[in-house]
Amino acid sequence: MDSILIKFIRHFFLFFIFIFCAIFCASAQDIPVRSLPSEIFITVRKAAKDTIPWKWKRGGSGNLNLSQSALKNWAAGGDKFSLSISSYLNAFAYYRKGNHTWDTNLDFNFGYVQTTSSGARKNDDRIAGTTKYGRKLDSSGKLSASFLINGRSQLFDGRNYFTRDSSKLISSFLSPGYAVVSAGLDYQPDNALSIFASPFTTRLTVVLNKYLAEQNLYGIGAHRYRFAPGAFASINYDKNVMKNIHYKANLNLFSDYTHNPENVDMDMSNYLNFKINKFISASYSLDLIYDDDVRLFGPLGTSPGLQVKSMIGVGFSMPFKTGYTRNTM
Repeated sequence: MDSILIKFIRHFFLFFIFIFCAIFCASAQDIPVRSLPSEIFITVRKAAKDTIPWKWKRGGSGNLNLSQSALKNWAAGGDKFSLSISSYLNAFAYYRKGNHTWDTNLDFNFGYVQTTSSGARKNDDRIAGTTKYGRKLDSSGKLSASFLINGRSQLFDGRNYFTRDSSKLISSFLSPGYAVVSAGLDYQPDNALSIFASPFTTRLTVVLNKYLAEQNLYGIGAHRYRFAPGAFASINYDKNVMKNIHYKANLNLFSDYTHNPENVDMDMSNYLNFKINKFISASYSLDLIYDDDVRLFGPLGTSPGLQVKSMIGVGFSMPFKTGYTRNTM
């Protein structure tokens, strides 16, 4: 357990070092490359409009879902024992002053499942950080010029399992790791809908693991890292559709200028949260991803394919206390 904790802390800090390095390196690169997976394009979640003026707003939330089953002399069949744990942690800091905004988010997901027939393995592993600066361009505040930096990776090895004792390594810490630097326009007609579009984007992917780089699973060959210019659009919807029911949707579309620009990458996510009380909630999520350069699928494991992830959970939910720094003027 101690070794896992030490590995977690080391990877967590290395992830942020990677993001800062990507920011300084991106502006100096002009290498035309393949497109990168569109999961990196994550728009910062906006806070709801407050009734009192503030300069800084900070807070977050976390939840933990647990399911377990055990069977004995059960004629219908099934695993004798199964245990599944999934966790989510979000922290944010928002800045508002005059025409200027600055939003920063950090998200961490991790899931673990153990069954008698399959053994223990992870089923979710993601760490992502996004910071976005914007300056309002009109008096209504609906249109802004924005600059965005985003990074995404995972903490532990990911494997494609054939049997309980047979598997293949397909991902690891910063293998791949993604970073994007983008400038564009952000249109928000109301608090629920946001549309961001950018023709000026530099994207970076790295594969630090030598074995994974040589497999060319992420379209960069054995070079370990590549930059790509491109354009993307992101549509976000975030609203309480009914009392105690919150719906959040995101659609990202990306086109690489230098490699088959007509092959637009798609990344769509849907999330429903049902609040039972202050500490208990139920959730459903559906994610759809297609990227022609991610070739892990098909009979031979060398073809692109539609990636689908669907999860249902009921568990413990804990919002962090939201803090404010008020405007003095």
